[in-house]
Amino acid sequence: MKEDHDLSNEHKRFVFLDDTRFPMDVYEYTFQHIYLDTEWVIVRNYDEFINDILLNGISDGYSFDHDLGPEHYNHQNDEDLRKLPYDQYMEKTGYHCAKWLIDYCMDNKLSPPKHILVHSMNPIGGENIKSLFNTYNKVYGK
Repeated sequence: MKEDHDLSNEHKRFVFLDDTRFPMDVYEYTFQHIYLDTEWVIVRNYDEFINDILLNGISDGYSFDHDLGPEHYNHQNDEDLRKLPYDQYMEKTGYHCAKWLIDYCMDNKLSPPKHILVHSMNPIGGENIKSLFNTYNKVYGK
């Protein structure tokens, strides 16, 4: 997963996936200037995420939240967060979005986004998203 934050090209397009927060909110706990210095397209859920890609193509960068609905927050205090019940969620998570994006790139022989960030407050969910991109990069040498 490449987390290169060189944003010198003004024509880059970045998508921020989060159900409630804005990029400047994320800066307050990550202190990463990319959240202040970049113009972000904000999408709030799985459907908006997919529609953005289908309408605009793969963006240069994405920042992922994991928990995209109230039902996802119910599992944050479980003893074993490593076993998130992805198959039981009614609302899809940022993990589902990341998986769809990788599958879409593979199915259409497209390069993955150059910039991937994960700003989730859910540590296990965030690691699951990072793991998807890391595995993709290892397998496909991107």
